[in-house]
Amino acid sequence: MEAPEWLDNAVDLGTSIMAVEFDGGVIMGADSRTTTGAYIANRVTNKITPIHERIYCCRSGSAADTQAISDYVRYYLEMHTFINHFIFNNNNNNNNNNNNNNNNNNNNNNNNNNNNNNIYRSELCDDPDVKTAASLFQLLCYSNKNNLMAGIIVAGWDKHQGGSVYNISLGGSMVKQPFAIGGSGSTYIYGYCDSKFKPNMTKDECIEFVQNSLALAMFRDGSSGGVIRLCIIDKNGVERRMIPGNNLPRFWGN
Repeated sequence: MEAPEWLDNAVDLGTSIMAVEFDGGVIMGADSRTTTGAYIANRVTNKITPIHERIYCCRSGSAADTQAISDYVRYYLEMHTFINHFIFNNNNNNNNNNNNNNNNNNNNNNNNNNNNNNIYRSELCDDPDVKTAASLFQLLCYSNKNNLMAGIIVAGWDKHQGGSVYNISLGGSMVKQPFAIGGSGSTYIYGYCDSKFKPNMTKDECIEFVQNSLALAMFRDGSSGGVIRLCIIDKNGVERRMIPGNNLPRFWGN
């Protein structure tokens, strides 16, 4: 007796993913279907993965590859933040000791310490930028491009650039874009997205844009489906939403 076809296929995020900038943050969206060949392995997968407090990624390609890469980047960002805070605190302690030992040069030392502290605050003692996370994804994807099948959209908010979106394609290239789409369902909606996107959209306009785009992709692409998951990120934090399959936007029929 022959084994079922799906047993010989890798678990794949045949998918539709998307992220869009708006004035003050980003909207990320994804479907929830995971396939192994023609078999639907999971109907409610969460493809929007947290990387840091206000940085998330949308995953497409091999589920195992994208999960492993996301774990690596999350670990590196945690170490990056910890080390930066450690350096900042140590430099503050050293500066205080120098001040106590050099009473004759208090004014000069205070001015230098203030300048140094400003440098460390702006460059080291902050949460990581979205670009930093995207660059780590790009490094891992490009360095292992012959062994991985991973398409990643990295998006989030940081205080230097606000909301930003980076697209890391299968080969490992990284491009900053006002909006990005990916996965097998994206091939059906390039024309729709190009015609409907406009710069400086409001938050509500972006949510509607993402919902409609993903709904169209899910109707056309057999490897996409399930529910739409949304992630809204701005300076105030992260808001998650879920749109059930029976409430998806419809564009024809009853």
